[in-house]
Amino acid sequence: MSSEKTPVSIMTRLGLGVNHYFRRDLLPLLADLRLAIALLLAIALFSIVGTVIEQGQTLTFYQANYPENPALFGFLTWKVLLLLGLDHVYRTWWFLSLLILFGASLTACTFTRQITALRWFSRTWNFYTQPRQFTKLALSSELESGSLAALSPLLEKRRYRIFRRDQALYAHKGLAGRIGPIVVHASMLLILLGAILGAMTGFFAQEIVPSGETFQIRNIIDAGPWAAAQIPKGWSVKVNRFWIDYTPEGGINQFYSDLSVLDQAGEEVKQKTIFVNQPLRYKNVTLYQADWGIAAVKVKLGNSPVLELPMGQLETNGAGRLWGTWVPTKPDLSDGVSLIARDLQGTLLIYSSTGQLVSTVRRGMSVEVNGVKLSIVDLVGSTGLQIKADPGIPLVYTGFGLLMVGVLMSYVSHSQIWALETEEGSFFVGGRTNRAQVTFERELIGILDQLAQPEAEKAAGDRELSASAAETNS
Repeated sequence: MSSEKTPVSIMTRLGLGVNHYFRRDLLPLLADLRLAIALLLAIALFSIVGTVIEQGQTLTFYQANYPENPALFGFLTWKVLLLLGLDHVYRTWWFLSLLILFGASLTACTFTRQITALRWFSRTWNFYTQPRQFTKLALSSELESGSLAALSPLLEKRRYRIFRRDQALYAHKGLAGRIGPIVVHASMLLILLGAILGAMTGFFAQEIVPSGETFQIRNIIDAGPWAAAQIPKGWSVKVNRFWIDYTPEGGINQFYSDLSVLDQAGEEVKQKTIFVNQPLRYKNVTLYQADWGIAAVKVKLGNSPVLELPMGQLETNGAGRLWGTWVPTKPDLSDGVSLIARDLQGTLLIYSSTGQLVSTVRRGMSVEVNGVKLSIVDLVGSTGLQIKADPGIPLVYTGFGLLMVGVLMSYVSHSQIWALETEEGSFFVGGRTNRAQVTFERELIGILDQLAQPEAEKAAGDRELSASAAETNS
């Protein structure tokens, strides 16, 4: 006979070896609580890093804020930051790997511990059939007399669910307390799945759009590798109007954008006025009111037609926000004035070509500069929109909802009581609970007292009968 192993036997041995490794080595490792805690701490740490370090900014931004000399903390430069992916932490392969590994740990713990514990309730050895089994319980008692028939009504009054087999009884209540941890694990898995789905298929964009303009989402700041399907292609958005409400002191109270979603034919399919914390949602894409600016100023020079001149934001080194433009006052563009605005309330500062303040003017007013009548017709505001698509959000919200339910369920005490009526006439009762130990002890002691009470009443009746018989005989 040939001693060579056939391919089938080799594959069988290999399969058995993989199965043995999975069950005996890998599964217990994944279900280890210490691993889950370590992974959770790592996820929390990198989430903090992703919150502190601005995500999805341009290369120029990181070069300006994380220079090589001097390096932040002596090592964190823009090169290190980009190399490690700290500019998009939540989409890096190592952060997603942590999420997947943590999800595998939760799944392993759920199936090896939580669900296995639930199966215990349906097995026949839930019933205690030997008196020695009661000695393992923290709270148990042996009664000289008693019966399952007398015990069952007492347990039913306390909302226990009762199971009987021959001379053994098993009762429990508060099963939600055992299901609660499973719900918590399932909710955390949903949250992780939603986070991974959002990281892989979501995108984040920013748009600065003047009033009256129509735009399609193009300025994508950050996007997952599978986000192409989420980026809108068949519809656009029109900014019907942008305006700002100011306080009596001149500060900004709120800014608003009236938006319309247009289909490919240019027909309006949805309209909403958005402001901070009141976004527009359409086809899993959310548009938030995030910023504002001054896009242009409309002016007239003498009897000329209305000219719309774009305004750009000026560098002020943190001294406030200013927008400016240059208005020619001569046909050959050899001279002109600068218009400076700080808000949409309509007041503009006029500076000469030499940098001298010439005058101030408001919307709807005119002033003469360089021999020309300059009229301010209007200021055109621009809205700053943050646009986000995250298909994982429904899963995350569902997960957090289940998490709250699971936590509440976990606070329910799961109490169990066993009883055994032996042929010798002894009656054993015992129980345990997973929390509220003192309350359960009082409850079980009360049940035992009620079981003993009929016997005490019977003994008292026998004594009275004996005394009555003695008096009669005397």
